[in-house]
Amino acid sequence: MFKMKLIFGLLSSLLIVLNVCQARSPDALNRNAIAKDVEQFNFESCQIYCYGNLLHTIQMAKLYDDSKTFVDMKLIQSPAKTLEDFDALMAAKNNTPSKEDLQTFVNTYFGEKGTELELYTPTDWKEHPAFVDLITDPDLKQWGIDLNNIWKELGRKMKDDVKNNPDYYSIIYVPNPVIIPGGRFIEFYYWDSYWIIRGLLYSEMYDTARGMIENFLSIVQRIGFIPNGGRVYYWGRSQMPLLTAMVKSYVDFTNDDLFAINALETLEHEFEYFINNHTVQAKGHDLYVYSDFSTGPRPESYSEDVETARSFETEEAKEAFYSEIKSGAESGMDFSSRWFINENGTNVGNLSTIKTRSIVAVDLNALLHWNAKIIAEFHSKAGNTDKVIEYETKAQKIMEGIQAVLWNEEAGCWLDYDLINEKPRDYFVPTNLSPLWMKAYNISDTEKISASVLKYIDRNNLDQFPGGVPNTLYNTGEQWDMPNVWAPMQYILVEGLNNLGTTAAKELSKKWAHRWVLSNFKAYSDSFNMYEKYNAEEYGGHGGGGEYGVQTGFGWSNGVIIEWLTKHGREINQSTDGGNGGGGGGAASTRLISLLGVASVALVAILVGRVVW
Repeated sequence: MFKMKLIFGLLSSLLIVLNVCQARSPDALNRNAIAKDVEQFNFESCQIYCYGNLLHTIQMAKLYDDSKTFVDMKLIQSPAKTLEDFDALMAAKNNTPSKEDLQTFVNTYFGEKGTELELYTPTDWKEHPAFVDLITDPDLKQWGIDLNNIWKELGRKMKDDVKNNPDYYSIIYVPNPVIIPGGRFIEFYYWDSYWIIRGLLYSEMYDTARGMIENFLSIVQRIGFIPNGGRVYYWGRSQMPLLTAMVKSYVDFTNDDLFAINALETLEHEFEYFINNHTVQAKGHDLYVYSDFSTGPRPESYSEDVETARSFETEEAKEAFYSEIKSGAESGMDFSSRWFINENGTNVGNLSTIKTRSIVAVDLNALLHWNAKIIAEFHSKAGNTDKVIEYETKAQKIMEGIQAVLWNEEAGCWLDYDLINEKPRDYFVPTNLSPLWMKAYNISDTEKISASVLKYIDRNNLDQFPGGVPNTLYNTGEQWDMPNVWAPMQYILVEGLNNLGTTAAKELSKKWAHRWVLSNFKAYSDSFNMYEKYNAEEYGGHGGGGEYGVQTGFGWSNGVIIEWLTKHGREINQSTDGGNGGGGGGAASTRLISLLGVASVALVAILVGRVVW
């Protein structure tokens, strides 16, 4: 019914990633990480896809409109043979090959991107999951069925060749099928998968959800952390650590406590990885920042980073910029004025002023608190009293830091903290309210916090936007700034307000959830697409800006909508005004009828044509 153009691709040889650690200081290594069997796994592919002269030369030639294209291509020859022949080419061309020379080389030594995965229809997919029957409005009910169908379009399975020949791929091998985000994102992404997995659970696809979680667990077991996405070139950065929350979601749906208990050692390893590699001191408290530990530009955006770095005079300054921008990518908000610190200590700037590693992020600290609480909960299920106490103590220590450094009484919410200027950053970002979702606050202060947060929302006019709450109130042209609005950020706001439990907070939570569902439905009715991001200023409008065009699919958008159709589907209908323009459902009906009419006319024409012929 809808036309989704997806590229192929997904996961394979994560085993490759850690060899790149040779490029960084041994002090940066996670001392508590799971041991890697470097004899078993060959990490040669990073010499092609992560760093080096071949990567630099090809990417700076700009053979493709999207820099990600090249690093997603499969090798035809071994990495060693490819490098040997590339060096020979460079020598023959006096180190100045033409663009045509390089294109010929790539065509000879690399295959097309997206060949690692094959289309896969999940075996546990259900045609009519129970959540559909919780939706009252007939058009929204059909939409719920359509969204459930999209899981089949986004399903991928790793080819055996990836397991057998990991050095020929940039993709990270995982054993189980996955659901990809869609569009240019043809492999798994860490934080995307949290909302995808929740959508799968509401769709009763428990095996697929569990398989994806087991993939992530296997990655931690092999290298000690989960990269930003399923490619070796993400080797120096992770993303919001949501694996523990994924396990909790699965257990909450299935009551499979044994799954949680068996995962505990791995979840502890990931938690300690973040503690060991992301800690900073702020006002005498250990808190956490997003921080990459690799060298050089982002391989998937190589030429873009090199060009931005030209404004820096020294190699040291350029390398610092590369680290800052990759740390911004680790946050998931790549990129946003949230990470800009100019010479005056404000957020007015551009990518050259990015200082991610010097900003204590509210969401990361709240999430690590939540991880510690969940790990303690799982240890309680296992009867490990000492471990319960250990992780409850860790959670309390993080909470104390959040309260002392990040809670801002004047603003009435939590604020990121600027380590350079030693001051809070009083700029709106949805993550300012993320402790509400993760319950990283003193529950006895709920009434006070609710009143403060609602005043903060009112003061910043956050309820005025027809398409959802924007990611910031500053329009820089970056995709994580005004006017773009994102499903995971709406989720954090809506579920956080609902968690507060006060009447006013729950009412606003419901209002924003309804508005988001109806605005997404309006966009879908116009194009039969789900988008990666949307436009806060336009009811039913999709987003734009940033380093690439608008993407469709789309994993986390689908997951959030399926969850909210489940929770709110009995109340939302075409006459509901989810904040603005509640007539979106009517537009969908018209669109559906129009398409059916066109199809009918076309079919009649074909039949008549055949008879006449």
